[in-house]
Amino acid sequence: MSAPQPFTRHDVSFASGDSTCAAWLYLPSGVTSPPVVILGHGLGATREMRLDAFAERFAQAGIAALAFTYRHFGDSGGEPRQLLSIKRQLADWEAAIAYLKARGDVDGARLAVWGSSFGGGHALTVASRHPELRAAVAQCPFTDGLASAVALGPIASLKLAPVVARDLVAKVRGSDPAMIPLAAAPGSPALMNAPDALPGYQAILPGGTTFRNEVAARVLPTIATYRPGRAAKRIAMPILFCVSNTDSVTPPAQTLRYAGTAPQGEIRTYDAGHFDFYLGDPFEALVRDQIEFLTRHLVPAFATSRG
Repeated sequence: MSAPQPFTRHDVSFASGDSTCAAWLYLPSGVTSPPVVILGHGLGATREMRLDAFAERFAQAGIAALAFTYRHFGDSGGEPRQLLSIKRQLADWEAAIAYLKARGDVDGARLAVWGSSFGGGHALTVASRHPELRAAVAQCPFTDGLASAVALGPIASLKLAPVVARDLVAKVRGSDPAMIPLAAAPGSPALMNAPDALPGYQAILPGGTTFRNEVAARVLPTIATYRPGRAAKRIAMPILFCVSNTDSVTPPAQTLRYAGTAPQGEIRTYDAGHFDFYLGDPFEALVRDQIEFLTRHLVPAFATSRG
């Protein structure tokens, strides 16, 4: 096995809608016009929350990587802050694809998408809309809003209803959003209240982060009806599903059912929990499998030597 290739990281941004997304572009050194993978995160998370770890390893393997933060979060643009809009986040993915296809230093014809958690659901949606993509990776993907709502629990969901109502009024009035926590202790009202949710978010936060553990409550009804897993059967390119057997946020049984409908789907299961995927031995296992998969489908020399 050859030694890992060095890379350079560039602070970039690209236009999306009426604002911009901040991103890091990782370019492998010594590789002319490398293939490229786009990385998008989960609910309310920013690229600083371990997307860099995956992107660095992909770049070391000779694959360029664009890790971006959705509008309304982190250091990306967009008002109001902490607005989680499925429609706008999908538009951010579209903008990222267009941005890379227009660059001259990466090969926009050898393009893949990689999403984790809620971003994993977006990756399914985006891949189903872009048959020209070479590959996709869905890591512990959100596939079914109804299944995730059941995992949250009916009592916790009911506790959120008054806040959602206040935020919908705020939207009409143009006033500041009413917020709900992204992650909280079990039984507490939040988008995620599994035992490992809040500790999981805290574990992947870098020092000095500006991450805010809250989101505009108006998103809740749209999350409950978002079922990106249904798009799996329309994904034309090879897609790797990395599924946690013990996932407390995105129930694995439903995810595996959807994954089985992808014409060129590959499934890897892991005993690590939803938030364990980003650190330690689980991260090493995941990134190793993902590099093998992406290299197989994005790097012609590798495919030729295998074939």
